[in-house]
Amino acid sequence: MTGRPLVPAYLSTGGVARPSRPHLERLSVLTGGGTPPPADLPAAELALLDVLEDGSLTVVEAAALLRLPVSAVRVLAGALLDRKLVVARAPVPPAERFDPDLLKRVADGLRALKHD
Repeated sequence: MTGRPLVPAYLSTGGVARPSRPHLERLSVLTGGGTPPPADLPAAELALLDVLEDGSLTVVEAAALLRLPVSAVRVLAGALLDRKLVVARAPVPPAERFDPDLLKRVADGLRALKHD
């Protein structure tokens, strides 16, 4: 056995190819909604809720844990969002680069304080 999932990824999404929430990105942060899952929840969606039980994960982290493609997890997360079973937050934007001149002035000011 190669460790690959026994069920093809497209079957885990019920054949759905696109997420209902196109704003979900690879680094969107998913958190369980804290409500018990309904009895009719598909197994793959339940598995996603299970990995979110201990806290928040990005879509890509959840995909790695579930051993599914990111595209499939985006579909599953969208379905759970539609049912209000998870909450999604936009990824944290990358920090802007610091102005090197500002950093030099701060360092010079600290050195001046040290010599006083």
